[in-house]
Amino acid sequence: MNTSDDMQIFLTYGDIALASSLILIVLMVSWRLRLHLTKTLFMAALRTVVQLSFIGLILAWVFAREQWYEVLSILTIMTLIAGSAAKNRVKRRYKGLFIDTLLAVSVSAVLVTAIAILVILEVQPWYTPQFVIPILGLILGNSLTAISLTSNQLINAFYEQQARIEMMLSLSATPFEAVHEQIRTAIINGMTPTLNSMLVVGVVSLPGMMTGQILAGADPTQAIRYQIVTMFLICVSSTLGCTISALLTYRRFFNKNQQFSLP
Repeated sequence: MNTSDDMQIFLTYGDIALASSLILIVLMVSWRLRLHLTKTLFMAALRTVVQLSFIGLILAWVFAREQWYEVLSILTIMTLIAGSAAKNRVKRRYKGLFIDTLLAVSVSAVLVTAIAILVILEVQPWYTPQFVIPILGLILGNSLTAISLTSNQLINAFYEQQARIEMMLSLSATPFEAVHEQIRTAIINGMTPTLNSMLVVGVVSLPGMMTGQILAGADPTQAIRYQIVTMFLICVSSTLGCTISALLTYRRFFNKNQQFSLP
């Protein structure tokens, strides 16, 4: 660990190795309590180091060049991976699930990121990688979690409450009216982690982005302002993503004759 005159701390590979050794505590707990997570923990730790090291090299190269097509390519890949990750977290799959999750993730995240870059931060040019890549990545990570929770909740509700939905339809309810309660519950479920985080931010927890900026030597007041902005961006993106996901999913469970049908 090295320090400069302004107390900024520069991490060395030795510091990273020391931090990684703490994983041994987690492995010991897993072994002692027979959690059967040893392999998963090892792979997670290994992938964390490899993936972040790899993306660090790519970002350093992209940051130095600042070419719009390279930045756009990275943003596209990030969005595709997020859509796939959201789909993989859904236990009960149906045909077209990937398209639905990808649309929900991309529309919500790209729209909110565009507002942040062009309207709030007024970044010029818009493809400045220092801003657009971290912001989109932060929003995508939270949105895909919210979307997967919404999809899981809604699909499970459709399977478990099939009789109730069909009864509502028989009583002349429209498809949306028949599943409105399930959609509402699913969106609430998807939004819960984001809302819980907002309720305790700064009081119980210090978010990773703000902590990272402060540790890197940034002005705490500026770090806090950036964190407030990102929390609102995440909230809006998660809400849009959950809503789009729920609406796209519910349409998959009704045929052309507006009849409820499990895939």
